[in-house]
Amino acid sequence: MISLTRLERAGLWLLNSGIQEPNGGVARYFKSEEKVNAPLSTEITGYAVSAFLELYARTGNVAFLEAAERAGSYLTSVAWRGELNLFPYETDSHGSDLVYFFDTGIIIRGLLRLWRVTGRAGREMAKLFLAPRGYHCIVRLPSQKALPDEPWWSRTPGCFHLKAALAWKELAELTGDSGFEKHYERQLAFSLEVWRELLEVETVPERLMDRLHPLCYFLEGLLPVVDREPVRAAMREAIEWGGRLLREIAPRFVRSDVYAQLLRARLFAEAAGVMPLDVAAAREEFERLEEFQDETDTLRHAGGYWFGRKAGQMMPFSNPVSTAFGLQAMSYWHERKAGVFRADWRELI
Repeated sequence: MISLTRLERAGLWLLNSGIQEPNGGVARYFKSEEKVNAPLSTEITGYAVSAFLELYARTGNVAFLEAAERAGSYLTSVAWRGELNLFPYETDSHGSDLVYFFDTGIIIRGLLRLWRVTGRAGREMAKLFLAPRGYHCIVRLPSQKALPDEPWWSRTPGCFHLKAALAWKELAELTGDSGFEKHYERQLAFSLEVWRELLEVETVPERLMDRLHPLCYFLEGLLPVVDREPVRAAMREAIEWGGRLLREIAPRFVRSDVYAQLLRARLFAEAAGVMPLDVAAAREEFERLEEFQDETDTLRHAGGYWFGRKAGQMMPFSNPVSTAFGLQAMSYWHERKAGVFRADWRELI
């Protein structure tokens, strides 16, 4: 198993650094040069719920459970727009009138892991974001009108939405409502059709590195149905393509979350018999990932994971999602070596 010292360092950063504010909300990242948090984010708070529960399951430290409950309370009491059955992008004036498809799915998954089933939000998510192909990315409140697509990957419907659609898969299991399953299957079909476009339309290396992040979201969204041959074929191709691009671009710019996500995808693919593990590649990704965990004793940084490295220099952003993905990927790697990796997609942060 992973050293508790390293695991707990990541967890204690999430717990004590101030990235989670007193009301339970979690900031998008900490700006180390300005020494202030970015605005609170409902999506990041949803991820934090899952991360805190992962840490509680692995360490038994009740403080992590309490932090998850505070984050869940923020989402359900502060962020939740009950009159619309929706979670806004942010709760301040800047983002309070926007709702993202992807963020909604991540929030629902976090709350489901906290045993707070949010079936109303799941149904509204399907109805509100439905597009001719796939699902719209962003809706403005209170009109509930979809914003026009934009060239940036996170603002146009794409394969990465399949990660958020896992919320429907989990809701289908928990409620027995087959309608949720149909929504997941609709996004699955769309994702399998368009996923290559994510990489084919970009030629700038730094922007291509950014697109490896949503490529891994696509891989994660496939995990419940890896028994299907079209899914297995897509996983093999995407893992090999993503791994090659990661290594080509990394000397210029690399994101820590891509190392973590690709490593997790490799381990799940091996466990499902999709493809043999490229041990050398997986070990390299694990070792590179280790480099991003801060080893200082500074409260705002210690144990957290830096967002990325550009031209050999670490970028000044301590990132809660990178930290959550990193601690889980490293745990999975050690569990695989010990022969105890469970490969349960429902536990994937």
